[in-house]
Amino acid sequence: MKKNILFITLLLLISTFAFAQEDSTGVKVKDKPVRSPFESGYLIDAQTTVIPNAHTLEFVIQHKFGSVENGHSDLWGIYAAGSNIRLGLNYVPVKNFQIGLGMTKKNMAVDANAKWTIFQQTRKNTHPIAVALFGNVAFDGRNETAFESGMVRIASDKLPVHFRFNDRVSYFSELIIGRKFNDWLSLQAGLSFTHYNAIGVVYDHDKVGVHFNGRLKVSPQGSIIFNYDNPLKIKKISEQLEWTNHPKPNVSFGYEISTSTHAFQIYVSATNSILPQDNMMWNQNDFFAGKYAIGFNITRLWGF
Repeated sequence: MKKNILFITLLLLISTFAFAQEDSTGVKVKDKPVRSPFESGYLIDAQTTVIPNAHTLEFVIQHKFGSVENGHSDLWGIYAAGSNIRLGLNYVPVKNFQIGLGMTKKNMAVDANAKWTIFQQTRKNTHPIAVALFGNVAFDGRNETAFESGMVRIASDKLPVHFRFNDRVSYFSELIIGRKFNDWLSLQAGLSFTHYNAIGVVYDHDKVGVHFNGRLKVSPQGSIIFNYDNPLKIKKISEQLEWTNHPKPNVSFGYEISTSTHAFQIYVSATNSILPQDNMMWNQNDFFAGKYAIGFNITRLWGF
């Protein structure tokens, strides 16, 4: 409860500061949002504060190949086992609010998500930052027998006789704060909370994480992009005595090419997961030890 109160208080303080900006006459300044702080609502595995215009439909393809560690024998993971893909549809019913559905190959997961840009950064710094909230709920679609491999609900150290639908559910929520500093640099930071209803005995149900990502624009249509996700070690919410299975940080780098209706991103990333809660809970790959995979994102927008 204390954490929830702290989160709400912080959000209110930020909102109050941003909306209270006035000029010297005491009149609130009318200002316009900055142009294209990011080219897409996606930045590798992360969400940005950007939401397309109202009544826009977005189709998303997110794909990761296998690990590159076998080198040319499987074409640096492109022909390797362990690929992952997510197909998603998002719609913006009203300004700055987006809803979406997706399905991911890993665990045959189906997710429903929503994003709300509470306020946008403006050109005259009336609002010096953009703030957004993102959340999803995902449902593990595998056959019940798959849960005997470890991701199970523990009941007296035995598998439950009847696996419940609720045991398939996981959640992710994130507060995102971003700023476009100039024409070539935009950065974001985020704080997230992940929860799995069912988990193996050597894992935690909850994870708090911090996120940092951004882009460096190098041409009218091209940008260098990066993403960093770090699950925190917080003993107060841990169910373990030791950190033997604590997930490793997810490090990603890539390049983005964009137009008014398309964005294409190609990158390398430590985790083979795509859903953010999977990234925060399960990644055991060390990017700097050469354990990473090639991936790409494609988005397409239609206005109605």
